[in-house]
Amino acid sequence: MNNRFFQIRRSIALVSLAAAVVIGGALAWMISSSAHTVLGAGSPVTLRIAGNAPTGPVNFNEGFASVVEPLLPAVVNISTSKVVKNQRGENPFFNDPFFRQFFGNPFGDRDQQQQQPKEQREHSLGSGVIVNPDGYILTNNHVVEGATDVQVTLGDKRTLKAKVVGTDPRTDIAVLKIPASGLSTVTLGDSAKAKVGDVVLAIGDPFGIGETVTMGIVSAKGRRDLRLEGPEGYEDFIQTDASINPGNSGGALVNTRGELIGINTAIISNGGGGNQGIGFAVPVNMARTVMEQILKTGKVSRGYLGVMIQEVTADLGKAFNLPSAEGALVGDVTPDSPGAKAGLQKGDVITTLNGQKISDSFDLRLRISQTAPGTVVKLDVYRNGQKQQMTATLGEFPEKTQTAENSQPGEAPALEGVQVENLNSDMAQQLNLPTGTRGVVITRVEPNSTAAETGLERGDVIQEVNRKPVNNVEQFRAAVRGAANQPLLLLVNRGGNTQYVVISPK
Repeated sequence: MNNRFFQIRRSIALVSLAAAVVIGGALAWMISSSAHTVLGAGSPVTLRIAGNAPTGPVNFNEGFASVVEPLLPAVVNISTSKVVKNQRGENPFFNDPFFRQFFGNPFGDRDQQQQQPKEQREHSLGSGVIVNPDGYILTNNHVVEGATDVQVTLGDKRTLKAKVVGTDPRTDIAVLKIPASGLSTVTLGDSAKAKVGDVVLAIGDPFGIGETVTMGIVSAKGRRDLRLEGPEGYEDFIQTDASINPGNSGGALVNTRGELIGINTAIISNGGGGNQGIGFAVPVNMARTVMEQILKTGKVSRGYLGVMIQEVTADLGKAFNLPSAEGALVGDVTPDSPGAKAGLQKGDVITTLNGQKISDSFDLRLRISQTAPGTVVKLDVYRNGQKQQMTATLGEFPEKTQTAENSQPGEAPALEGVQVENLNSDMAQQLNLPTGTRGVVITRVEPNSTAAETGLERGDVIQEVNRKPVNNVEQFRAAVRGAANQPLLLLVNRGGNTQYVVISPK
């Protein structure tokens, strides 16, 4: 008993000692922060940005209350709802016309009424961070995606209907606006200054039980290949062991100065659904860039080089006679793209961007995306073992180039609710498709559509419609229109593996 008691007391003493030596500045942040105004189409939006004034040591021997208390009113609960159709009691095999040809309808018509889709209202919870006293809120896109109703509950128990100002699925960031003023706000810090080992606090509303604060450290930075945001996402996550549970999404990750350094986004739960000590947050620098673009222009514009790139492994580094296994290997170049105009070729290895070293392909892709279209960039390139310099003028990433929403009159109803766009080299790389793959990529599938029920997903590439190749949106639309109300036989490529799918109109 005495030994056990001593161990517990010693643990408490060690934790207390560790907390006491944390270098914070929980009070100085309120003095050193400065205002930053975003000018857009509407009224100017002012954000509070952390300043560069030096901060003195703060004694956290009695906890982090001095940091947390000013922040709690600025972290809100977000409740969303949407209408979905739930197919009850349906066996997809017996509903397939090919199976019915051989087996008929084994259940007859007695269950037809139960087979009809039933509309249900689906509810979900998340968190958000107030960044402007007039009601602008930063949260995750997945918290509000597809929602028909968004409600925000403040710390004083007021519940207000929120408007979605804009979203960016590629970074999982969304901006909301509520009709309120004089609200408490957070100070936006600089996530680039966060270091592995820094103490951080996660604030949110897990499981809808109310505001909760957990403590941990920055476990890692620059997590870029997790594919949490899908194959087209841009990731640069801060990893933390501070508890992030369901409902914490969109909440605040702050440092010991009370500055926002990340938006809590995801966890690795190993199938259990709860926290396992591995959580991820979108760095506030990335979130701020996205938010300011949404507020200024209503959309997010990204730089575009037009090359398909891959990691430089040790073996590839030797094969290409490189000084080190760093940089991004060009696997393909989109014709007439900024990269093609600059002279980039297959087999080139890009090692620096504007004088800064490129660590890997994810690094280059992220930095190009964060550079404004029209920017002139300088590249160091190794070709056949020889170093040379190139200059490229970035284009705008073709987010909306030739998109097609198949809900127009005269088009096949079987693909209603499916949105596609031309497959380019960047998308092909992110989808792990072989070079030269042709088709149209699905960018959206309505949850209650026939296509969703059949199993089509965002990121699938349609290469054939009724045994006819489709290389672009125009060919795809023509093939779909030609099918009228008949079933569609699609050749679908998912991650480099092809399969045929039959979709029948409802």
